[in-house]
Amino acid sequence: MDIQISQPVMPQLNRPAPDFTVKTTHGMKSLSDYKGKWLVLFAHPADFTPVCTTEFMAFAQRAEEFKAVNTELLGLSIDGIHAHIAWTRSIKENFGVEITFPIIEDLQMKVANAYGMVQPGASDTSAVRATFIIDPRVCCAP
Repeated sequence: MDIQISQPVMPQLNRPAPDFTVKTTHGMKSLSDYKGKWLVLFAHPADFTPVCTTEFMAFAQRAEEFKAVNTELLGLSIDGIHAHIAWTRSIKENFGVEITFPIIEDLQMKVANAYGMVQPGASDTSAVRATFIIDPRVCCAP
């Protein structure tokens, strides 16, 4: 992924969302995979934390409702794929909720930086909690 950003900048309304090709719990994914659909891209600071777990469970419990309105879900944290898989298995075993949407591995924080999720001076090791609703008409650069 070749995203070059000098300082975090939040994506702007009616502008193409920053492109990415990333490793996820469901294989490689690109922003263009979601062209023609609404996308809810949401980030959490870390796997295995109580608030992040309840957020993911809430999204998972509504995943079919999102699909019914042409919307896909995509999670992100700076944790690795193996942590994501262990965490989603733990959620299923302990709460009976299956996480059916992909979770991005963002170890180098390239997506987090491209979407302005890293607050200058606040932390250089984690993305902030953020949610982006990406319009199917402006999801991808031409």
